[in-house]
Amino acid sequence: MLRERFKRKTDEISQSEITKMQSVRKGQVPDGMFRKCSGCRRILYEEDVQKNWYCCPECGKHFRIEPSVRISLTADAGSFREWDAELVGNDPLAFDGYEEKLQQLRESTGIKEAVLTGEALIGGIRTAIGVMSADFLMGSMGTAVGEKITRMIERATKERLPVVLFCCSGGARMQEGIFSLMQMAKTSQALKKHDEAGLLYVPVLTDPTTGGVTASFAMLGDVILAEPEALIGFAGSRVIRQTIGQKLPAGFQSAEFLQKHGFVDRVAGREQMRKTLAVLLRSTERRQDISGGKEAAAKTGASGCVVSDGEGAAVRDASDGECGEEAAVRGTSGGECGEGTFMYAATDGEGLFGRGASENDCDAWERVQRARSADRPHTREYIAKVFDGFMELHGDRVFGDDRAVIGGIASIEGQYVTVIGQQKGRGAKENKRRNFGMPNPEGYRKALRLAKQAEKFGRPVIFLVDTPGAFCGIEAEERGQGEAIARNLCELSDLRVPVLSIITGEGGSGGALAFAVANEVWMLENAVYSVLSPEGFAAILWKDGKRAREAAAVMKMTAAELAGAGIIEKVIPEPVPADKDDMEALAADLRREILRFLKRYRETSGEEIARARYQRFRRM
Repeated sequence: MLRERFKRKTDEISQSEITKMQSVRKGQVPDGMFRKCSGCRRILYEEDVQKNWYCCPECGKHFRIEPSVRISLTADAGSFREWDAELVGNDPLAFDGYEEKLQQLRESTGIKEAVLTGEALIGGIRTAIGVMSADFLMGSMGTAVGEKITRMIERATKERLPVVLFCCSGGARMQEGIFSLMQMAKTSQALKKHDEAGLLYVPVLTDPTTGGVTASFAMLGDVILAEPEALIGFAGSRVIRQTIGQKLPAGFQSAEFLQKHGFVDRVAGREQMRKTLAVLLRSTERRQDISGGKEAAAKTGASGCVVSDGEGAAVRDASDGECGEEAAVRGTSGGECGEGTFMYAATDGEGLFGRGASENDCDAWERVQRARSADRPHTREYIAKVFDGFMELHGDRVFGDDRAVIGGIASIEGQYVTVIGQQKGRGAKENKRRNFGMPNPEGYRKALRLAKQAEKFGRPVIFLVDTPGAFCGIEAEERGQGEAIARNLCELSDLRVPVLSIITGEGGSGGALAFAVANEVWMLENAVYSVLSPEGFAAILWKDGKRAREAAAVMKMTAAELAGAGIIEKVIPEPVPADKDDMEALAADLRREILRFLKRYRETSGEEIARARYQRFRRM
């Protein structure tokens, strides 16, 4: 029996590893032929590591890489041009041995400072790029590093270029004292000017990103990316542990930890990074063609990076441990956007249901039941079917990433839009994770952050609304639920880009309205939209929650009733009640009408768009 146990243990070791170990024993190992993974402790061929994006082929550990390698993995071949190559630091404190140390590092690393800056093409788009190096005093930020980064940002602002900065640093450079500290303010104010110019900044946080770099330019991005398991934090974990006298949680200060707590948009592996950056860069181009159909989509590479979270969409999300590089989800448009209508508006004079629509004769309470049906499609399923690609972005940059709200950048027929929606779950476990589609304050703040980002880059915003209402709980009140909803109502009213809200299921109270301050609000035929649930209405006014059916009849909460009252602009028919397993026709109709909406507002100025939205609600 012991022999069998030992045999099984030996069988777990591959023949290639045995060969490696035998070579090590015989002293036949050429320099640089092997490396040991600090993650899984395996001995690896260096050639295999390089072929695998300088990551461990066994456990995926991302090894630190030098700036030239980083640029070769990120930029279009041969496109990099260095800026400020001769700029080097000095010794402002006359610190003993510092000048000699700098000279030694320049000779051993082949670089003159802890950051390399310049310009390159990424996906064909000219971009200012910076790469920090852990090999040079752990990427610490001294005066030269701060100056090079500031000059890069200032030149990018002048030449109207996006900035991508790979951060890797232990923080401020102690040998330069207070002069190092000032670089935090200098770089941050340069980024403020870049932001005011309406330009994209994407910091990529690699292992490690800590101290003064984390507390300045590393956390000021429009979109913040991070490599898997990268150490990211302000104070060191040992200092924190000693200060508070507590055991730190698993994964503390990792990239995944930061994403969960709302400070990182996406954790992206090295094999995804170039494509992810290319999609982000393309999505900020303000002039976009929505009339070119599939040709336009192919020209711009609009499929982008499609994501999911394992709930049933057809592709994978890097943030949940999988690598969804290819755009596997495709819309089902059913061809070009023709003129034949499948929708009806409240003012189109075609009667209650218009052409192609159902005339199901059911009361308001039955509509409520259909809106709540577990078989009804959820936001992710609409995104997968209606849009050509979707890249999810996470977090409110304040507290957390609310799983009841999903949002990100989507493409449709060559145009980029921002899509935000409430997300319910399927089954008890997933519904608990999604909080039954009821957002917390961080969900509303995430939505507002993404909407403001869309405004900055001229992307229309599409909300998909399906929520019983905002979450009611102690934590929600402590974190300012009322303020978060109020802030959305205020800020969304003035967005200078077109905003469309589509109520696909439940539109519950202020929790739904905070996603529906739009130029147009549409409802699916079996959706409902109301000040509160019929059960709550009956309990408050009649002290009898059992009178919910009666309450639904008097509340005017169905799509047809609200269209007739001028509360919404359009009702989207459901010849049969929407079903997650049979939604192709419905998705095609939605896609067609969304394209029409985008085309209507294409030549409208931001001021006119905001003014029209104001007048829409002023009339009510």
